[in-house]
Amino acid sequence: MMIITYVAFVILSIFCAGLTVYTWRTRQSATIINNPNFTKFQRQYFSAYFLALVADWLQGPYLYRLYSYYGFEQAQIAVLYVFGLASGVIVGTWAPFLANKFGRRNLCIVFTIIYPIACFMKLSRNYGLLLFGRVFGGIATALLFTGYEAWYIHEHVDTHDFPKEWIGETMKKLSVVNSALAVGSGVLANTAAEWLKLGPVAPFMMAVPCLLVSGIVIMSTWEENYGTQNLQFKSACIAGLREIGDSQKILLLGAIQSTFESVLAIIIFLWTPVLAPGRPSLGIVFSSFMVCIMIGTSAHEVITKKLGNPITLIISITLAFLSCLICAVFSHPDNHHVRTCFIAFLVYEVSVGVYFASIGVLRDEIIPETHTVSIMNWFRVPLNIISCVLLLLLHDEDFRHGNRLIFIICCGLLLCALLCLSKLLPLIRKTQPENTGEFDTHETQELLAAEA
Repeated sequence: MMIITYVAFVILSIFCAGLTVYTWRTRQSATIINNPNFTKFQRQYFSAYFLALVADWLQGPYLYRLYSYYGFEQAQIAVLYVFGLASGVIVGTWAPFLANKFGRRNLCIVFTIIYPIACFMKLSRNYGLLLFGRVFGGIATALLFTGYEAWYIHEHVDTHDFPKEWIGETMKKLSVVNSALAVGSGVLANTAAEWLKLGPVAPFMMAVPCLLVSGIVIMSTWEENYGTQNLQFKSACIAGLREIGDSQKILLLGAIQSTFESVLAIIIFLWTPVLAPGRPSLGIVFSSFMVCIMIGTSAHEVITKKLGNPITLIISITLAFLSCLICAVFSHPDNHHVRTCFIAFLVYEVSVGVYFASIGVLRDEIIPETHTVSIMNWFRVPLNIISCVLLLLLHDEDFRHGNRLIFIICCGLLLCALLCLSKLLPLIRKTQPENTGEFDTHETQELLAAEA
């Protein structure tokens, strides 16, 4: 299994590089910005954000393995994951409003303090401390993907008065580098944990200096900025809920997103125990998953130009369904084929890359920009409820005999997503503009973040 893991990683990386070059060549000429002040500003932002992203990625491959190494059962580990999900969604809902009130720079500094604490708690074998560590980790992740970008956009538009069109260029660079960081972090974590035999806690300790340096860069080079002081949490939530209730298209979009992405949260939990009997190099497996997501993101551009975004989204959800179905068949304790499951996971990650690029296009078409934050917060509620309930089902005796039933439920959720999509497409077909095959590169940021 270990040899297959490395061979797959090399082959996938070569294919990804070729596909990426092909998509770059088929795009329109990239915008060239020759502004030294803008370049300096980008470097100021990237120098802090990239360190934070590396710290986050380093912790992705070995989280489940660490808890298993400490002797905890799958049901206990599931509870740890639930605590992380719950804390992340609660703080993630409030984070934009906290950033507006207390300052985005301050929020990023708090992140660089909380996340190292969560990492140090991984040194303990005490279950209670590990629970607190997961809570801190969930909070930190929510702050990471709220504070940094919000600070950049405010500085870009309001402080430096750069053209808004240049934000897209920054996000494109960020997407490409972030993908490379995800792949490289998996290899780095694998090197420390397995090649150097430092154990599964090593990647978490490696993340600490990255976080501390990121905090130092922020404190020494970033200026504070605030948002709209009179923005009210309650009124924003009510407005978002009203938009969902008044629009069938938004409601169906939320159902698609909640069902598909709840399956993603479950797969993030399940891939390690399902592949564990084959004793693969987890860091290399993680990097292979990240490469597959990049392949899916690039494939979206190619497929969309020929078939359109709606058909591309149908293909992505169908691939995810087939992957989960294969895992349901071959992850049964009496019929466990690790290699088949590994291939199915790779296909699933490709479908994830295609999905996020496609769903981003639909979101831009359907959700009003003025209510995007509040509507997306409401979408996360059923998403996290479904994920937490499925994880907690692992406490049930019927579910402890294997993960097969969980995969079957995931198949059902993906069928629900396809059903909702079939009802949504006729509603948007008449008003849908001609698709150019382009997508929001920030979607890649979000889906990669989910993997950590």
